Amino acid sequence: MTRRSFLPAVAVSGALAAGQSAALKGRLKQSATRGCFGKGKSLDDICRDAVRLGLKGVDLVGPKDFPVLKKYGLVPTMTSGGASIAIGINRVEHHAEIEKRLRAAIDDAAAAGAPNVIMLSGERRGLPDDQGIENCVVFFNKVKAQAEDKGITICMELLNSKVNHPDYQCDHTAWGVEICKRVNSPRVKLLYDIYHMQIMEGDIIRTIRDNIQWIGHFHTAGNPGRHELDETQELNYRPICQAIVETGYTGYLAHEYSPLKDPFQSLQQAIRVCDV
Repeated sequence: MTRRSFLPAVAVSGALAAGQSAALKGRLKQSATRGCFGKGKSLDDICRDAVRLGLKGVDLVGPKDFPVLKKYGLVPTMTSGGASIAIGINRVEHHAEIEKRLRAAIDDAAAAGAPNVIMLSGERRGLPDDQGIENCVVFFNKVKAQAEDKGITICMELLNSKVNHPDYQCDHTAWGVEICKRVNSPRVKLLYDIYHMQIMEGDIIRTIRDNIQWIGHFHTAGNPGRHELDETQELNYRPICQAIVETGYTGYLAHEYSPLKDPFQSLQQAIRVCDV
């Protein structure tokens, strides 16, 4: 570390130790999931840390959490949509129940100022990919008008089926993009998880640039292992985030990893790396 880079880093660390909010460029709005803050912390403690670190919100929270986030001026950047990794919208027999939960989630999100609701495809279980696409399109066409009216973006998450979620169907960008194209709604997009797509596809920056119009949210984590965004993993997050900003993206990037080191310091480092 040079003297030029060392002194600003010391100033930031000192400000955080004193309980002051971090000074960030803020060109990319960042949030984080609960797991990034360490185990055993209350939501109040998580929110206090988030404010000190300069985060805009907390990710993957539910309606019961909204009042706590509001108390600290934080946004619930992503909330549950009522599906699961195993049971999602790729099978029509699940549509009615998930639709009921999703419609309630959209209303709750709109009332709380939460911009995004997560959706999951579900596992293949022998279902051909083309049929899975058709079934997802049918589902989204039922609910897109409500999402558009409420200003809520439904984000289908891309997950890897190679390491973490065997048989999950929405495991390639092109599969998810095809659904978005057919639904053709500004409120039906993808949650592009950089960790998962590094495992399945690589070529992260080019894929983001080529498909940014279909991406409504980002998740980060280091690969391999889904840990810190540090020197132990293969993804270079600074140019990735620079590329995201250059596309004109205005949504959120949420950190979603399991820290192996001090959680606060690890999250501080991740935020600074992505603050381009």
